[in-house]
Amino acid sequence: MSHDVTAPSGAIARPHILVADDDASTRQFLAGALGTQGYLVTVAQDGAEALASARAIRFDALLLDCRMPRGGAVDVLTTLRDDDTAASRAATALATSAEMPTGLRASLIDAGFAGIVEKPCRIAALVDTLAAMLGVDPRLHVLDDDAALAATGDTATMRALRSLLRAELAELLADLDTLASDPDETIERMHRLRSGCGFCGAARLGMQARALQTHVESVRTVAPEALARFRGELLSTLAALDAGV
Repeated sequence: MSHDVTAPSGAIARPHILVADDDASTRQFLAGALGTQGYLVTVAQDGAEALASARAIRFDALLLDCRMPRGGAVDVLTTLRDDDTAASRAATALATSAEMPTGLRASLIDAGFAGIVEKPCRIAALVDTLAAMLGVDPRLHVLDDDAALAATGDTATMRALRSLLRAELAELLADLDTLASDPDETIERMHRLRSGCGFCGAARLGMQARALQTHVESVRTVAPEALARFRGELLSTLAALDAGV
């Protein structure tokens, strides 16, 4: 039993990702790994090819290598953002790099990248980074009574823990804008929240919290897209908790 909320029946749209890298083995690895995670992937082998694809196709996210022939990640993104006609002008952009010298992360964030992926990367971390921006699996319940009862053992305990979770979420909602400027506190709050979500059957919010935590641990800042995505899941969970009272 649940108070929502899985995706409607029928085909679920697969997020479309552009993977641009001049190394063939990296392209193949990223495309294959993301494909197994449910993403639709288009690849590009240099900056010019990446820019042409992003102008013609609406991608949900761009994964751009910092150093490519005919334009690196910053060149591609700057040109794309300045092109009002580009289909992916507003797409979330992540930069990839095999080297991360001092100052590079900050310069990439300043250039408009929502996150940075250091190569070689763990696919789980990459998926979490994408989920922070694009959202988690829409087939998951917002609130699942069966999962909560399995975790807590009885209805009275489940309701008591959900009452505590509801109070925690209301406090967190009030603190979100402040957390945006405090990476360490954001990481700590997401870590604590994940436990409560697990006991209460709030799988979607728990996964979104994990994604946000991974994102902030990676870039040491909170991208507006990631915060907005988390806020939406938090509000949905609050509504589901209230509906179940």
